[in-house]
Amino acid sequence: MEPYRLLFTRSAKRELEHLPHQIVRLLRNRFDELIMQPRPHGCQKLSSTDFYRIRQGDYRVLYAIDDLERVVEIIKIGHRREVYR
Repeated sequence: MEPYRLLFTRSAKRELEHLPHQIVRLLRNRFDELIMQPRPHGCQKLSSTDFYRIRQGDYRVLYAIDDLERVVEIIKIGHRREVYR
């Protein structure tokens, strides 16, 4: 199976730069998992959008999947109390 490409929105890149280094390291592991399996165990499809969500501690990653193009696009990264705003 061919892996998916991982893309980041400009705002997601900015949000990633402002996170603590420990969280960034853990999130990179999760991103590696998304490349091979864009719908891993524990991901959740958000009801009001076509986005999915994965959790890493108190942080959430919102992303979209394009199965035809085999692309996972990271839309938003942030603390759980702020990411859905």
